[in-house]
Amino acid sequence: MLRLLPPEIIIRDDPRAGNNRPWTIFSKLTGEPDMDGLHEARYYQTVPGKQVLCTLCPHDCRIVDGGRGACGVRYNHNGKLYTLVYDKVVSRNVEPVEKKPLYHFYPASTAYSIGTVGCNLRCAFCQNWQISQWPKVHLPKRLIENGELEDQEFICPRLAELETTIPGEQVTPQGIVEAALTAGATSIAYTYTEPTIFYELAYDTAVLAREQGLKNIFVTSGYISEEPLRELATVLDAANVDIKFFKEESYRHISRVRMQPILDAIRLYHELGVWIELTTLVIPGLNDTEEELQAIADFVRSVGVEVPWHVSQFYPAYKMRDVPVTPLETLRRAGEIGRAAGLRYVYEGNVPGEPGEDTNCWQCGALLIDRYGFHVRANRIHNGCCPDCGAAVDGIGMNQDEER
Repeated sequence: MLRLLPPEIIIRDDPRAGNNRPWTIFSKLTGEPDMDGLHEARYYQTVPGKQVLCTLCPHDCRIVDGGRGACGVRYNHNGKLYTLVYDKVVSRNVEPVEKKPLYHFYPASTAYSIGTVGCNLRCAFCQNWQISQWPKVHLPKRLIENGELEDQEFICPRLAELETTIPGEQVTPQGIVEAALTAGATSIAYTYTEPTIFYELAYDTAVLAREQGLKNIFVTSGYISEEPLRELATVLDAANVDIKFFKEESYRHISRVRMQPILDAIRLYHELGVWIELTTLVIPGLNDTEEELQAIADFVRSVGVEVPWHVSQFYPAYKMRDVPVTPLETLRRAGEIGRAAGLRYVYEGNVPGEPGEDTNCWQCGALLIDRYGFHVRANRIHNGCCPDCGAAVDGIGMNQDEER
């Protein structure tokens, strides 16, 4: 269900800002900017001229009055930064935690998963591009040209027609936590798009979730600045972080970000005690060479041999629909590279039925968790150890009889 702006609110260009300034939010009743429904953002600095410097992620966007950041959902009004998605969740579902993917965090449990529109990356292969890129596609810089208020109400339009509203079901942090508890979920996962861009909603929800005994999960590309990450880690239990490439030019040209801040964030997540698993979507002709896969595997090992690495099969999407599906042989070779590099746990994902999705003992090789897709068919781990050789199995809540 989509939550649209109430009929007394519209989005249009601010005529006071000049022709080069983006839209703002106005009240149809008064003709004045209406900020009552917005939530002030965190992590920004004021700059002369009613500008702000957003410090949430390494883009460090300098945003003019009436403008938005690179994510499309952080908006400067009169020198104050607001988040447009604090109360607007565009997707929420109860899913197996294995779908995140997290294979070493309470296996077979469920995660109450939420996401909003917006993202601070622009990946050409994004699987969720309809919502991640929505603000950049659908929020115009000018709705009307003459500075007049447009008499328009948005009554149940189709998704393709939502050009001037932020889609999403209205939520509160407390409501999300209550829904997760009602669903019997073990955790709340902040996912689908980049959760960093809905930081305020995620953090406030995570605080309440912790108080109620729920775990918190980020499914992220890792493009976040150090200070907000350190704060987030105080309420975060696990994260799956993408390593999309191991070439700076690929990150810059295909995802429109820098690589080093992501590598730094991965190390920091680990140092701060957040359980992490890393994922590489293996894309034919883009990041599937032995050299690049080896470089990624070596980096993962430098973070920790216990860190699981998921090498996942690519399916054509968004601007890369002409790229073929990743061959199984490529995934298997990536798995071999990871294991040869000394990683204890390497998984071949998006290929249900393949043995590469099972968990084996890193010491004796015994089958510990038998999976089919996101479904756990059997878990032999006992007291956190392999029942055959006694080796400790890395992860959180790994026992077959662990309380969920």
